[in-house]
Amino acid sequence: MPLGGGNKCGCCRKTVYFAEEVQCEGKFFHKCCFLCMACKKNLDSTTVTCHVDEIYCKSCYGKKYGPKGYGFGGGAGTLSMDTGAHLGIRPEEPAAHCPTNNPNASKLATKFGSSDVCPRCAKAVYSAEKVLGGGNSWHKSCFRCAKCGKGLESTTVADKDGEIYCKACYAKSFGPKGFGFGQGAGALAHAQ
Repeated sequence: MPLGGGNKCGCCRKTVYFAEEVQCEGKFFHKCCFLCMACKKNLDSTTVTCHVDEIYCKSCYGKKYGPKGYGFGGGAGTLSMDTGAHLGIRPEEPAAHCPTNNPNASKLATKFGSSDVCPRCAKAVYSAEKVLGGGNSWHKSCFRCAKCGKGLESTTVADKDGEIYCKACYAKSFGPKGFGFGQGAGALAHAQ
């Protein structure tokens, strides 16, 4: 705990005392600061979703970082033309795919005497930080979707060609395309 009696709030950067603190992803917040970054709704442990250093309600997180396009709405058969512009959400161009095949990975494995090398950063993976997925050993911090950067778990990972993805990005990139392939009953997807 820093000098001054408490941790610093992840939102206002003022001291958070124990009686008023809310913790999320290792950060501390005042109860009154624990709000969605987009719509300013009050959050709690069941409604918060984190992305890097930002907190969102599930609805705003889905609009900002979830799958985009026709058919990716709120429920079965929902079509929405809401772009999220009123939330400060701008359409994002897909990031260039950075392959993780590092030609120096085998040299590092020989140097450190370990056969476990993280495919993302090509550094040795020790058992305390090891996560298994996609047929490889990863650092906990490297076990993220190659497309959107979302943290993954063994139940939410999908792999292709030695790379790992969240299920949404995998479906968007490698799943079926065209009308009729969306989320939920009766949804439409529009591939361009």
